[in-house]
Amino acid sequence: MKKKKVIIVGAGPGGLVAGMILSQKGFDVHIYEKKAIVGGRNGFIQAGEFKFDLGPTFFLMKDVLERIFKICNRNLDDYVKITQLDPMYKLVFNDKTFAPTTDKERMVLEIERVFPGSSKGYLQYIEREQKKYDRLIPCLEVPYGSLTDYFSLRLLKALPYLDGHLSLFDVLGKYFDDDFLKVCFTFQAKYIGMSPWQAPGLFSILSFIEHGGGVFHVNGGLNELSKAIAKVIEECDGNIHLSKGVKKLIVENSVCKGVLLEDGSEERADYVVLNADFAHAMKNLVEPADRRKYTDKKLKKMKYSCSTFMLYLGLDKKYEKLYHHNIFFANDYKHNVDEIVSNSIIPDDPSIYVHNPSLIDDSLAPDGKSSVYVLVPIGNTSGGIDWTAKKEAFKEKILNILETKAGINDIRSHIEELRIITPDDWENQMDIYDGATFNLGHNMGQLLYFRPHNEFEEFANCYLVGGGTHPGSGLPTIYESARISSELILKKEGLNLYS
Repeated sequence: MKKKKVIIVGAGPGGLVAGMILSQKGFDVHIYEKKAIVGGRNGFIQAGEFKFDLGPTFFLMKDVLERIFKICNRNLDDYVKITQLDPMYKLVFNDKTFAPTTDKERMVLEIERVFPGSSKGYLQYIEREQKKYDRLIPCLEVPYGSLTDYFSLRLLKALPYLDGHLSLFDVLGKYFDDDFLKVCFTFQAKYIGMSPWQAPGLFSILSFIEHGGGVFHVNGGLNELSKAIAKVIEECDGNIHLSKGVKKLIVENSVCKGVLLEDGSEERADYVVLNADFAHAMKNLVEPADRRKYTDKKLKKMKYSCSTFMLYLGLDKKYEKLYHHNIFFANDYKHNVDEIVSNSIIPDDPSIYVHNPSLIDDSLAPDGKSSVYVLVPIGNTSGGIDWTAKKEAFKEKILNILETKAGINDIRSHIEELRIITPDDWENQMDIYDGATFNLGHNMGQLLYFRPHNEFEEFANCYLVGGGTHPGSGLPTIYESARISSELILKKEGLNLYS
């Protein structure tokens, strides 16, 4: 019997996981990737002797990827080395330094050290958010292709815990009085590119995912996860075509039939899985005549995440005073977040995230040296900032913050390699609509059924994976999007994901 053929557009984490599942289940899988490496935003940058993750650096919900590997009769630990971090990260305010841990007893002591009298609220947070997590996660593991999906028993059980009428910051106000402590449990909104004061309250599970399940490092960087998945695809006789971009989806009579490659050749398939940035793909890979719902006008009106300004620093020394993950908050964090959300303001006092993995991972830099990654949440390109003109001055501002707030006052003299990515670069070089690094926004009007569907609603035989579809952005949810879409294809062929 001839294998059913699946074409996957893009070798980002969603496309790779879909390729792994479907190739293991016997489909003839062909992934077409524009870049020369796998991973998309979960890829890497090589700068001389230094290696950096391009995008994600926090590995959360390890069990999600472990389950997917198990579906494919594989063990994740056979492909990558994973280390749990404890403390999880260091959070630095003007006069406070806070180092959260997953150990409850030690966490109570740490809270009482920095925020006296607040540990009772932490214990209440752990108890209620565990219940919320247990009820909400099953709701994110299924597709929402119809409004009737809202009447499922699992979602009805979760309703009392959704907190959809509250902001994320308001939800943490149930547990804590101190605004700094609330920030410590809400800054995770940056994982979905949103403000804690605007993100729906259901996203309090983001911080619980860390506090309940831990934060992990993958030796060689999180980009090694993409490489591991690609290796399984090859073991299952799947095909990954690098440096082969897709120019258009071929749609005939409202059915997706394949792709037109940038080299002019056509490839036909039974199913197409779209892993490109959603809005960019709609505008560039799908003809306007084939987009009745997601017109250019509709795309422009949709809500998008913030962007990021990135520094990748290859240093000729190690900085032991930095933790593995570090966040240095602006003096007025809410004002900083409001500036980011405006999309048109370059913050005078930005918050910055610093990744310093060379403390525990010698594979990223030569002996005695370090690869330091700096991420600054910033408005997306819809605000019209000219980053060609502003890039150098903003880079110097970030280096000044590293010298002052981070206390590494000699950093400039130790830089051997430096790479910069601006919001314009995310848009123009990485094919991300408006440079919105975390994809579509996660407001209530763009979640579940109201997010682009896993089984795409515009035309048949096309399935979406990645941050622009359900359940949303962030590695674990992107993996889940691939599992959901793969299972939909399998069911269409009368196959079972788990057999």
